[in-house]
Amino acid sequence: MSAIPQHGPSEFPRQPARADLTPIFERLLRGQSLSAADTTAAFETMISGQAHEAEIGAFLALLATRTPTPEELLGAARVMRAHVDAVPTAIDPDRLIDTAGTGGAPKTFNVSTVAAVIAAAAGERTIAVAKHGNRSRTGRGSAEVLKELGVNVDADRPTQARCLDEAGVCFCFAIHHHPATRHVIGARKALGFATLFNLLGPLTNPAGARRQVMGVYADRFVLPIAHALRDLGATRALVVHSRDGLDEVTLTAPTRIAHVDGGRVWEEELDPAMLGLHRSTFADLQVRDVRDAASAFRAIVEGRDAGPRRDMALLNAAATLMAGGVADTWREGLRLARQALENGAARNVLERLVAISSTTGSA
Repeated sequence: MSAIPQHGPSEFPRQPARADLTPIFERLLRGQSLSAADTTAAFETMISGQAHEAEIGAFLALLATRTPTPEELLGAARVMRAHVDAVPTAIDPDRLIDTAGTGGAPKTFNVSTVAAVIAAAAGERTIAVAKHGNRSRTGRGSAEVLKELGVNVDADRPTQARCLDEAGVCFCFAIHHHPATRHVIGARKALGFATLFNLLGPLTNPAGARRQVMGVYADRFVLPIAHALRDLGATRALVVHSRDGLDEVTLTAPTRIAHVDGGRVWEEELDPAMLGLHRSTFADLQVRDVRDAASAFRAIVEGRDAGPRRDMALLNAAATLMAGGVADTWREGLRLARQALENGAARNVLERLVAISSTTGSA
């Protein structure tokens, strides 16, 4: 399947004809999967505000009864990407990486966000990281923690582009990039459980990144997401889920990883012990509140933490460097990430992100 545009203008008109959802509902009620085209039609009708809240709720609830297929993920992601408010960057999308995941880690520090900063430092002038994220139910999501660190998480899109250019990393706050999802907020809140939209955010990077490390909250999503990323045109991606339930590459258990490399998808199971890293416990990785999470973040990037949090951040930064083509192996990725901490490059990246994000207006 050919790659689709990553963001910006698309083939979808702004006021498309409303799709007939009845036959789509009937197929779902019979337990049948949808084609990418049917899923696209249904999502376009919802995102454009032409579906009733009851229809949106019914559609999302029916999809939530099983694992989505790659075709369904592809069709839905096409619509999300067509409606995204994009970051106006001139950086080649093939040099951009996202580390957004679905969430689900039990009160751990912000692994993917720390990893984004470390990887941006280690891959300077080669890659840039467009970190897509949101608030969290725990109050310790990437948005809350970066704000606590002094980053302007509400920076406007030109400022985000400048952060990418000058700091090598930016934060794309999801609420500012997906205005069309306002039409489904009511139904999602009424349902009160995870729906397909929980998977779509990480598939819709506002800067158009073609490289990605995506953690998923359930093992059953690993391969469908990997195949969807392949069909969406990803150059290189790692889809990860630890055997004990984290949406990160972890030290607490082996991690299942699906690699997307051009048109190929292959799997591995990574045990941290194979890389000389010590196993840790959830307690080693947890934080109490947003201040504690920010303190842990700063201790890692400033080189003051030599414990399991640092090792887990390094491991996920290594994954990011592999996705970016900067490192060919886990050991090389770990070496480059460790070097970025030891030489102060990661600290400098965070300082530049704070400074640049605060220089102009907010979204």
